[in-house]
Amino acid sequence: MNISKGEQRALHALARGGHIVLEKDERRKIISAHCMTREGWRLSDMSIPLFRKLKRRRLIASRGGGPYRITRDGLAAVRPQLDNRA
Repeated sequence: MNISKGEQRALHALARGGHIVLEKDERRKIISAHCMTREGWRLSDMSIPLFRKLKRRRLIASRGGGPYRITRDGLAAVRPQLDNRA
């Protein structure tokens, strides 16, 4: 499966324990999407079109009204990356 650089970056953060939080207006329309790492940092490249693309490909899912997390298909699609920590 071909995955863009932005999708790859978001899936990698989600695979390491992150989640996606959505902000909605009073009519329940999505106004912003934020990808949060497990350390509490926010990915700057996450956008609504990127969120919709990941959701359409079923690489992320929400269970029980919780935040969006990576699925098994998403884990299979993400390429391994080295951790930049020392």
